[in-house]
Amino acid sequence: MKQSLQLRLGQQLSMTPQLQQAIKLLQLSSLDLMTEIQQAVETNPLLEFDEPLNDLPDGPDNQSEPETSTNGTENTDVEFEPRLENEFDTPWPTTPLSSGNNQGAEKPTDFPASNQNLNSHLSSQINVMQLSETDRLIADTIIDAISEDGYLVLHPEEIHASFHESLDISLEEIQAVLNMVQHLDPIGVGAIDLQDCLRIQLEQQSSDDKAIHALALQIIHSFFELLSHKDYAGITKQLKVEVVNVQKAVQIIQQLNPRPGNVIDAMPTEYITPDVLVRKIKGQWQVMLNGDISPQLKVNDYYASLIKRADNSRDNQFLKDNLQEARWFLKSLTNRNDTLQKVASLIVEQQKEFLEHGEEHMKPMVLRDIAEAIDMHESTISRVTTQKYMHTPRGIFELKYFFSSHVSTANGGECSSTAIRAMIKKLVTDEDDKKPFSDNKLAQILEQKGIKVARRTVAKYRESLLIPPSNERRLRA
Repeated sequence: MKQSLQLRLGQQLSMTPQLQQAIKLLQLSSLDLMTEIQQAVETNPLLEFDEPLNDLPDGPDNQSEPETSTNGTENTDVEFEPRLENEFDTPWPTTPLSSGNNQGAEKPTDFPASNQNLNSHLSSQINVMQLSETDRLIADTIIDAISEDGYLVLHPEEIHASFHESLDISLEEIQAVLNMVQHLDPIGVGAIDLQDCLRIQLEQQSSDDKAIHALALQIIHSFFELLSHKDYAGITKQLKVEVVNVQKAVQIIQQLNPRPGNVIDAMPTEYITPDVLVRKIKGQWQVMLNGDISPQLKVNDYYASLIKRADNSRDNQFLKDNLQEARWFLKSLTNRNDTLQKVASLIVEQQKEFLEHGEEHMKPMVLRDIAEAIDMHESTISRVTTQKYMHTPRGIFELKYFFSSHVSTANGGECSSTAIRAMIKKLVTDEDDKKPFSDNKLAQILEQKGIKVARRTVAKYRESLLIPPSNERRLRA
């Protein structure tokens, strides 16, 4: 075979170290940011605090127990026990996932993650997506058919048969929405069986060794029966590959979670430190960043003055490199704070009625609304609103709490799902104990107010508020 050299031109997107650092800081929670700042100051001699800082923890091992009055955040790394006796040699490890917003909670400050079930966790993610009414109905039906372990208890054909013919919903539409649900957090929920669950998780993972990753996928897809019986020799013989490669592929498979739904109930309770403070001053709502969790940093003037531009010595190069890293870090930190300030200010501007009058006046809002307003991508807004909290006169809320789906009103407007939940709660609170409202009656009352919502949707909202059905409320009266 003749060897030759070829020159090819092409374009490729790449992330610079500066951009990677900016994205990392943007998605960090308040506690993680404090830890990151502390680590940067300790490792870079050209970074220092602009003023003495007494409240910053020395490190994970030296943190004092958080107090309720200061709203401190406890950093606990929980190692979970295996939840399934599997067929392989080693136990299945599970890792805690970041918690999403729970729009069904009565008070956002009162919902420990350990009390959030899988259904509400998935619904909260669906609520911030822009879906058609048909797709949202399909998604809600699929989520209702998912067990606590994360598996789909009904086949797509059974779900298709449950819809009335007048809705004209095809099996292909159900499959498409199911695929979307299977890629929500945690990855793998909505799988039909263990094989499907492992396949979904593995397809979403990336690996440096693409050949071994592809081999693991092939084993799950075509040789799952042999894998379940630990017949590695049979797999090796049929695939005609080396035994060591099969062992590496099996190790990748063993790292997957066979019960993805369980990690939601296993999340530890976290204390909340607000990132943003909202106050009404002289009739105007003001948004301020919490300076306690983002201390002021600066470049150490003394070390910076020691740098000589024409000197290429080892010590001088060390100072130059650290000076550049310090400037990158300060710029990334400034960008994070500026973006958080912009997003929080726009949220407050959109949700003034909520701050003034409560949940019934929450306006519908999606990530795209904020992204277009500040000319950023939706993924950036998602990062800056995840695990970031706002302290308002009405309580502490995760920024994602202010994003919710909507339904159309009789006059052509829109009503937030959060506002509808608040209305349902108020109606149930004021109802006659001897004649509680049924879901159908609640839907009729809402329609009289100009809000057209299906009985099934009312039932879903009622359940998310932990309100029992009318027959149980009548028995309790």
